[in-house]
Amino acid sequence: MSRYFVMTAIPYVNGRPHVGHALELLQVDVLARHRRQRGDEVRAQTGTDDNALKNVQSAEAEGVSPTEYVARVAERFLGLQRPLDLRFDDFIRTSSDPRHRPGVEKLWNACAANDDFYRKSYTGLYCYGCEQFYAEDELVDGLCPEHLVRPDVVEENNWFFRLSRYQQPLIDLISSDRLRIEPASRKREVLSFIESGLEDFSVSRSMKRARGWGIPVPGDPEQVIYVWYDALANYITAPGYGSDDAGFAHWWTEGGERVHVIGKGIIRFHAVYWPAMLLSAGLTLPSTIFVHEYLTADGQKISKSAGNAKDPAEIAERFGTDALRWWMLRDVARAGDTDYTDQRLVTRNNEDLANNIGNLVNRTVSMVNKYRGGAVPPLPEHNDAAADLRAARAGAAARIDEAMAAFDFRRAAEVVTDLGDAGNRYVEAAAPWTLAKAERKEDAAPDALDAVLAELVHTCRLLGELLTPFLPASAAEILAQTGEGGDRVTAPSPIFRRLELAAEE
Repeated sequence: MSRYFVMTAIPYVNGRPHVGHALELLQVDVLARHRRQRGDEVRAQTGTDDNALKNVQSAEAEGVSPTEYVARVAERFLGLQRPLDLRFDDFIRTSSDPRHRPGVEKLWNACAANDDFYRKSYTGLYCYGCEQFYAEDELVDGLCPEHLVRPDVVEENNWFFRLSRYQQPLIDLISSDRLRIEPASRKREVLSFIESGLEDFSVSRSMKRARGWGIPVPGDPEQVIYVWYDALANYITAPGYGSDDAGFAHWWTEGGERVHVIGKGIIRFHAVYWPAMLLSAGLTLPSTIFVHEYLTADGQKISKSAGNAKDPAEIAERFGTDALRWWMLRDVARAGDTDYTDQRLVTRNNEDLANNIGNLVNRTVSMVNKYRGGAVPPLPEHNDAAADLRAARAGAAARIDEAMAAFDFRRAAEVVTDLGDAGNRYVEAAAPWTLAKAERKEDAAPDALDAVLAELVHTCRLLGELLTPFLPASAAEILAQTGEGGDRVTAPSPIFRRLELAAEE
């Protein structure tokens, strides 16, 4: 049994969660469920980044305190668990969780003890949306590449981290895959950025500019720890850094895998700043950083500021949890952004779930009830007529393992639909209704129909097992209808519903 610790990035809580947030939450949920199914010890973690200036600005716009505002919005993120059928082992809020501040202060002091902080006055171009400084050559027509707004000129005297000290160690770690970055194109991107030369970066803000919100710098109450330094620490403060030595050792330092799942817009913070901070503090690094692409709407990144953000809870309420989860797993590309539309979700649901997998399960359970009174015939040792179907069953789990190890959710989901296709082809080729008719006329022995029904039941049971990380509730229903591995099926009931859009859509 392996130990597997997988984490989402933690989003700012300056607005409602949108469907882009749901993608990352779902990916981590599926990775965790998959590894649990394989017998590993798993910890899945998420949370919210509360200590950002943009959160303060949003609170001010509503005329409420930052504490009240971030608590309310954080509940919306936490509330996605039910409509999306998510299961997380930990949810950390950086403004209020008692584990967080002691861990952040401990990390700061460890970096300070390594002489990696110094004070400096500077002027820079700052995007409040990113909470990040940009060099002029990083802007697009003078605008932030993420939010397409003109950065503000900010002049301050703050604490800086000696990032430049870690340029060669980071190159060595990433080049050798001791710090694995997936996909390979993102690894090349990070290495190119590091090799171009790393500059030290600001890790504090004035208490005045932060509006008094955030964690004060140890020993310097006029400064607040920069939100990104603070937020990145959540990955270690939640398992116990600074508060629970045994828990932290168990999940972070004592072997196993430590996997970050992040969006491409924050790759610099996670693949450059974060490992440098850990090296400075003498701490273990993450083992893998998987970088996913964006969901888009009409080719534009889905975001609150763009005004094109759909509420995932509303999508799930309208079309069903299965339809939303399946679309994100089956249609979203590993490389390149993917446009979300209701039509694409409906089409994928109907083709894969209702017409393919759901149809196969319903036909199989119905025929076992009709022709054998619900009793599942034994699977024959040999069945040349089902050679292709047996081969599809035999290779399915390994194919999913391979795809999931590469964070290729689309390819993993395709294995399930391929098996459903193989099952449906077998039904048409074997024609069990014809065998049943011949059996009634005593023109065929019962063994022929028994073999077909047994093959189909075993295929549907495997579909239920394979679907468990992807669509846990419906997978459980498939397993229940096909008898939970026993010798009887239950009454058939549709697993997946067909969806339709209104005419005006």
